Amino acid sequence: MENILLNLFAGDIQIANIAQTWIGLMMVVTLVCFIVSEITQNYSQVDKLWSLMPIAYAGITLAAFPASPRLWLMTILVAVWGFRLSYNFSRKGGYNKIPWRGEEDYRWKIMREQPALNGRFRFGIFNLLFISFYQQLLIMLFSTPLLVAAQFNDKPFSIYDTIPALFMAIFIITETIADNQLFSFQQQKKNQRPKETRLEESLRKGFMSQGLFSSVRHPNFASEQAIWLSFYFFSVAASGDLLNWTAIGVLLLILLFQGSSVLTENISCNKYPQYAAYQKTVPRFIPNPFHRR
Repeated sequence: MENILLNLFAGDIQIANIAQTWIGLMMVVTLVCFIVSEITQNYSQVDKLWSLMPIAYAGITLAAFPASPRLWLMTILVAVWGFRLSYNFSRKGGYNKIPWRGEEDYRWKIMREQPALNGRFRFGIFNLLFISFYQQLLIMLFSTPLLVAAQFNDKPFSIYDTIPALFMAIFIITETIADNQLFSFQQQKKNQRPKETRLEESLRKGFMSQGLFSSVRHPNFASEQAIWLSFYFFSVAASGDLLNWTAIGVLLLILLFQGSSVLTENISCNKYPQYAAYQKTVPRFIPNPFHRR
């Protein structure tokens, strides 16, 4: 492993050691998530840490290069993203005073009922390989622009750092707006006492289709992908290479959202008669200004 990392980072021992620390942390957290989820049968343990692990990776890296303006900016943005996402996860019941409890993602229950995954052993394998390991690996991979920024620490801060920072901030704000709109809708739907008449249309349909959700079906998912795509460009600013190995992280993240949105929408189509029409009139992730509703 050490030789592979040294080759990846052009013989830079310090960066290779940081990467080894990342990998060690990822493996420990993977094992803990797997064991806890198997014991409790709550498979959202990785979800609880999704917003926190990039902050940990950023902190480890920044501690080794505390004088780097680029790493400071990246760490601040990751922290803002992470704490905001943690707050949104918390208000939906994701966290609990007892750490391993909390709301489980409803999709895991549906996945457990699929014939291919039905049964404790088969779903346990899926839990180990995908839920616990792959998702933790993915989080680490889309955080790797931090390592490239550290590797090219001597590259001066420039406008090419400012641009992705501005885009990342914009998409964090967009994701916040989308999450707030969705949370407000879900609360009113749950209470069955509409307080905002502007949401009557969505409440009648059973799914959110107003606000940002009238432009794209998943503005929160779209923003999340755009956040990490913007983050990737810090590695471009540091290395000078438009395409570098850290792109694999954000590409795999985009693929994950493609798959998870298909599953989510299949569930919605089965629950809500008008969802199919919504799919035909509103794009999934990218707004289409020429599309007529």
